[in-house]
Amino acid sequence: MTSSPDTWTVAGRTFSSRLIVGTGKYASYAQNAAAAEAAGAEIVTVAVRRVNLTDTSQPMLVDHVKPDRFTFLPNTAGCFTGEDAVRTLRLAREAGGWDLVKLEVLSDTAHLYPDMIETLRALELLIKDGFQVMVYCTDDVVMAKRLEEAGAAAIMPAAAPIGSGLGIQNRVNISLIIEQATVPVLVDAGVGTPSDATLAMELGCDAVLMNTAIAGAKDPILMAEAMKHAVIAGRQGYLAGRMPRRLYASPSSPLSGLI
Repeated sequence: MTSSPDTWTVAGRTFSSRLIVGTGKYASYAQNAAAAEAAGAEIVTVAVRRVNLTDTSQPMLVDHVKPDRFTFLPNTAGCFTGEDAVRTLRLAREAGGWDLVKLEVLSDTAHLYPDMIETLRALELLIKDGFQVMVYCTDDVVMAKRLEEAGAAAIMPAAAPIGSGLGIQNRVNISLIIEQATVPVLVDAGVGTPSDATLAMELGCDAVLMNTAIAGAKDPILMAEAMKHAVIAGRQGYLAGRMPRRLYASPSSPLSGLI
């Protein structure tokens, strides 16, 4: 018997890979492309304000990470107001026709957590402008539901501060966000190791997004491949259903009938 493919869908688009990778902090666009291939990614997120998409006199991302190979997910990294975010994504839509986007509106603080009040306002502006919006957010369970009710195509809670590599700091909140959501939930930001990615998938996330965990590794290509396997393992573990937790020991073999 052939099992059906394990895919996930966001904004009407279906994907097989559950690992999304970024396009920043790499030594070169060529290394970035090699890492995306090693990760088995189908989606790459692009910081519109930081990545060259239009200046042909300079190295361009699209010469290496091909739009016909990957789905580009423009993001608003570096934006601190709703107006900045809307302006940035309108430019992305003009440059490449992209309407599936990732919204992040950061607080101007050392931890760079999202400003959730401004994020919600920006989401409403973008939806009115015809965008399909995946939203980067804190792991606030109530605010995550508000984002979904406002029309978010996906909810993307941070595991930990961007680029920290600390891994998932609040499993309970991530689990509660997944439990209540009717749109995809992706852990975004703070992943550092393959075990972090596996844990996110074991909790029931639809996918994981990461950049620094791969780009900042000593060997980004090898780490990309490790993350691919980690996401697959975590997903399979989630689908398999873990054994019950027990307070006391339970022997692997029955004690009855011993000689």
